[in-house]
Amino acid sequence: MKATAPACRAGFWVIAVAAVFFAGCASQAAASAEEYYSLGMAYFQLAEAETDSGRKSEKFREAERWLNRARMVDKTRTASEYNLGRIAFETGRFEEALDYFERILKTDPDNIMALKAAAYSRIKIRDFEGAESLYNRVLALTPESADDGYNYALVCYAMEKYEKALEILSGYPIALRENNDALLLYARSLAKLDRIEAVDNYALLIANGNTDSRVRYEYALILEKGEFYAKALEEYRTLVKALSAEQRDPSKAFIRFTIARLLLTADSENPEGIETLNTAVDEGFTDTAALEALLEHEGITASNKEEIRKIIERIENGGEPEV
Repeated sequence: MKATAPACRAGFWVIAVAAVFFAGCASQAAASAEEYYSLGMAYFQLAEAETDSGRKSEKFREAERWLNRARMVDKTRTASEYNLGRIAFETGRFEEALDYFERILKTDPDNIMALKAAAYSRIKIRDFEGAESLYNRVLALTPESADDGYNYALVCYAMEKYEKALEILSGYPIALRENNDALLLYARSLAKLDRIEAVDNYALLIANGNTDSRVRYEYALILEKGEFYAKALEEYRTLVKALSAEQRDPSKAFIRFTIARLLLTADSENPEGIETLNTAVDEGFTDTAALEALLEHEGITASNKEEIRKIIERIENGGEPEV
């Protein structure tokens, strides 16, 4: 479950089976509408299974053609509009998708599938306030749904409402124990609020087998901020060993710099700080602005500041020390 535009769970997509939406007696017109709907959904499912982008688009267009016919009859209107919204969403037309879902909500304001789909569409167009309002309605109807709670909390996190995100996630204690996406969002919300409890929650993520390098880096940062310097160094060093030379965000060179920064500020007499900083440059670290900021830190000794200036000169000279 991963803030940027939030990456919410897409599990709300449920094929709108005719039996769910159709009611009443079948007139000849309704039967034709059902046939149109079935054809549209057949093409929709073929499009979902298609790997060739051109053929996928063609099948989606054919699905839209039949579903647009089906939506002309009351009996198949809701199901057709919902699935037309799905097609618009799948093909990146998020505003159009939202129009379909909200049209359903005008006549059926408690339609859970349409509410979830509309909320997710609003996330895609970065209307987080609108998405928050919709998820609030979803949870009022299905308060037991941990997935919907997670999505709501994710929107709150994107809006920097970290206390609200924590409040929502706290309502799902089982999910926090068993779902690493929910636990990560909880830990990140705690970290944003500078809560020391973030340390334990990140530790639990690592213990649960989370090997994402970004998560391990966040954990080390939280440890460092809490002045658990030895443990933070251990985590940074573990991360360096696990990273490949090609990996970015974070890169091996950046983590080397982070280790050097910690050593230089928290253990200023340790010669490993400057040694590690030189290794970071050897591996491609070139952020002179970060090095200049390091010079302003009161914990840096005069001799280490001189060495840092030499490293800055080395970077500015293309990797060679100034003669």
